[in-house]
Amino acid sequence: MSSPAVRHLISTRDLTDSDLRSLVERGAAFSRGSVRSGDQLSGLVAGVLFLKTSTRTRTSFSAAALRLGAKLISYGPDDLQTNSGETLEDTAEVLSRMLDLLVVRSAGDPADLRAFAAQSRMAVINAMTADEHPTQAIADLTTLLCRFGALEGLRVCYVGEGNNTAAALALTLSRFKGVRLELRTPPGYGLAPATLRQALANAAASGAQVSELHSMDTAPAGFDVIYTTRWQTTGTSKADPNWRAVFAPFQVTTALWDASPDAVFLHDLPAHRGEDVTAEVLDGPKSLAFDQSENKMYAAMAVLEWCAGAR
Repeated sequence: MSSPAVRHLISTRDLTDSDLRSLVERGAAFSRGSVRSGDQLSGLVAGVLFLKTSTRTRTSFSAAALRLGAKLISYGPDDLQTNSGETLEDTAEVLSRMLDLLVVRSAGDPADLRAFAAQSRMAVINAMTADEHPTQAIADLTTLLCRFGALEGLRVCYVGEGNNTAAALALTLSRFKGVRLELRTPPGYGLAPATLRQALANAAASGAQVSELHSMDTAPAGFDVIYTTRWQTTGTSKADPNWRAVFAPFQVTTALWDASPDAVFLHDLPAHRGEDVTAEVLDGPKSLAFDQSENKMYAAMAVLEWCAGAR
C-alpha cells in the first residue's frame, strides 16, 4: 500500500471549505477529549524551525507532535546552512529526505515557505508569516466551536491592527454562513487590500458579512465575541513614531461590553496589559484568552495529523 500524500498548509486560502471545517472540528474534538491521541504520527519525524520568537506556537506544535507519537527535531534561527548561502530549495530537498513534517515560522515573505513546499515528501506548515497566521485562525475557530457549539451566525468584532492574525481570522470566519465579522482597525493599519477583497468574496459566497471600520467613535454593539491582538506584531515595527497615539482609541476596555454584555473575549497573546487590553478584561470572567492559547495545541494536533495524511 502506498503512503498517503503529504499536504502543505501555507495559507488558509489553500484549504477547501471542507478541509477548514474538518480541521476545526478535529481540533475541537481533541480539546474536548473526545478522541484519543498517542500514535497517529507514530514512526514520523517532525521538524520545528522558528526564525522568530515564539512561546505558544512553538510549544503547541512541539507538544502536539509528541502527544501524537512523532519524534521531534527543533531548529533555531542560526542552525541551518541557509545562513551560509545554501538555497531554501536545496535545504528543503535535504530535509524532506529525513523529515516527514516541517513547521516553519519566518514572519517574512510567504514565498519562502512555498520554496520549502516545492518538494512532495515532507509536509510544510506555516507557523506565521508576515501576511497570515493560518494555524492561529484554526485555534481561534476551535475555541469558538467549543464555546458556542457552531460557527454559523456568530457575531465577532475584531479591534486592533489588521495584522497576520486578523488576516487569517477574516479569511476563515468569512466562509461560515451568517457570520458577522466587523474589524475596527486604526487608520492606516487595516487589512491588506487583497486580504479584505478575498474575505468579502468569501462572505458573498457563504452568506456571511464582513466590514472594516477605522474608528471607535461608536461602541461595537450586539457581538458574541470581542477579539484583539498586541499592538506590536511579532517581527514587525512601525515607521510612524507617533503610532501609539493612533492606536490609543482602539484599546479594549470593559466599556466595550456596555453594548455587547454577553460577549466573550479573545486574544492571541502575548498581551500588554494597559496597552492593547486592560487587565480587567484580559483577567476577567469574559476572557477565553488562556483557553484559546491551550487550543493552539489541539489545533496543531489536527493540523499535523491532516498534513501527514494520518487519518
